Amino acid sequence: MTIQTTRLSDPAVRAFVTAVNNHDRESFMELLAPGATMADDGSDRDLADWVDREIFLSHGHMQVDSESNDGRSLVAHYNNDTWGEMRTRWSFTVDDDGRISRFETGQA
Repeated sequence: MTIQTTRLSDPAVRAFVTAVNNHDRESFMELLAPGATMADDGSDRDLADWVDREIFLSHGHMQVDSESNDGRSLVAHYNNDTWGEMRTRWSFTVDDDGRISRFETGQA
């Protein structure tokens, strides 16, 4: 059973999932702190390149199965046109100003 995006606990994470699912790159990028970083399967990646390739150019979509760590850790079914559907984990570091300074993802 999935969690409705509007019911996700952390506002920044909720906005992240909403931007991904709405294919709204501009709103997505506004959620990120200056100098934000990310990792995929334990390896740091170029954030802008990864976001374009894995989310926006390939029509990424998240269905959240569970959340923990006050809403800053998710398990979700993620799918895009490149890889199809996979079970993934996501963790977020959110700054005091509510912007995401780092996110990490990978297969769950």
